Amino acid sequence: MSFTRTLRAVGGAVVAGALLFGTAPVASADQIRHEQWPLRSFGADDIWKVSTGKGVTVAVIDDPVDGSHPDLKGNVLPGKSFLDGGTADRPDGKHEHGTAMASLIAGHGHGPGGSEGVKGLAPDAKILPVGIDLGDQEESYAEPLRYAVDHGAKVVNMSFEDYADTSPAEKASVEYARKHDVLVVAASGNTGSSIPRLPSAVPGVLAVGAVDIDLKVWKFSSYGPHIKLLAPGLHIRSAGVETPYRLANGTSDSTAYVSAAAALLRSKFPDLTAGQIANRLVKTAGLPDEMKGKKLPDPHYGYGFIRPSKALTAKIPAGSKNGPLPPVSDGSPKAPGKGEAVKSDGDEGMSTSVIIGIAGGVVGLLVVVLIVVLVVKKKSGRNGPPPGGPGGYGGYGGPGGQGGAGGFVPYPSNPNGYQQHPSAPGAYPPAPPTQPPGR
Repeated sequence: MSFTRTLRAVGGAVVAGALLFGTAPVASADQIRHEQWPLRSFGADDIWKVSTGKGVTVAVIDDPVDGSHPDLKGNVLPGKSFLDGGTADRPDGKHEHGTAMASLIAGHGHGPGGSEGVKGLAPDAKILPVGIDLGDQEESYAEPLRYAVDHGAKVVNMSFEDYADTSPAEKASVEYARKHDVLVVAASGNTGSSIPRLPSAVPGVLAVGAVDIDLKVWKFSSYGPHIKLLAPGLHIRSAGVETPYRLANGTSDSTAYVSAAAALLRSKFPDLTAGQIANRLVKTAGLPDEMKGKKLPDPHYGYGFIRPSKALTAKIPAGSKNGPLPPVSDGSPKAPGKGEAVKSDGDEGMSTSVIIGIAGGVVGLLVVVLIVVLVVKKKSGRNGPPPGGPGGYGGYGGPGGQGGAGGFVPYPSNPNGYQQHPSAPGAYPPAPPTQPPGR
């Protein structure tokens, strides 16, 4: 069934000139790099000594990405455009949101030693661009997400919000990603309300909100019990198309930083599942002072803001394969395409037609046996039941339901959030609040 929907990028460009962060003159000759305050807050130079995201592919389901941008050249795969069926590494000259997200994830800068321009948090990761139209249309991210999974992505970035209901095909595509050990990261939205935005509210998706440079939740960051993590989302410098660089606010940008952090971890810990990667991000997240003692996840803060350096170096048990995400629905059927019948999600097990055939055969055999018995009784004159008759039939019984994911193992937080702000305690209570607070 088709329906009209709005897929909207959740990052808006800010009209600004040179935006300075700090009071002293900049020593670097490159102002753009200086304006990337999240890299300094993360301690990116130290992070890159541990991991750069090498060997990990991050899919960006968004506008097509400009693979020829000097800060991205060589890090962008051809991908696929679901707009025209071609590759997605060539933008149309107007839409730059996908290019911006890709640069925050895997930009490598340019110039001597890559010291100029925009650098991503995972500069050696590869970007798999998956082009979609973020305008008003009949659109679905189900097929693009499956494409990303089938073409090697280990992390999928979806920096957009959807105002329509999630279709069965889209829910199934998220399950498909999870069954293939792919971490799906999505933006919470920029409405500043508790109305769930999709796909971030789909079970199994890592939902991300935005904080500012003071580690406070951005007032327009949408919230709710599904929020898991926060990351920088204000005054974010990224690569552009119409102009070389853009400045923007939004949960789009914070989502890209979480995807990049996940790429760093997937490179460093290749044996961990997607859920265990999310678990490391959650266990090492930080919170400001006023959040100390609060139950987590908090509808606004989730488990806190990401601290990639801590996530890469802390000693944390791997834990449940699902981490903070709900269990994967084992054996659930794939969502059918248009005109396609529902099929089993694997080669094991019996189809409905086979079961019906077997049941029919059993019934037919019983009828034959009964006729034979009656004939024998009539000839022999015996009134008792025939020996060795069939026993009673029990109903079909399945195994017990799967339990929930294992609880979080408390881990003491780093007392410094982003190297300057105290964090909340490391224990993570299991149940989120049922009702988010008012705005």
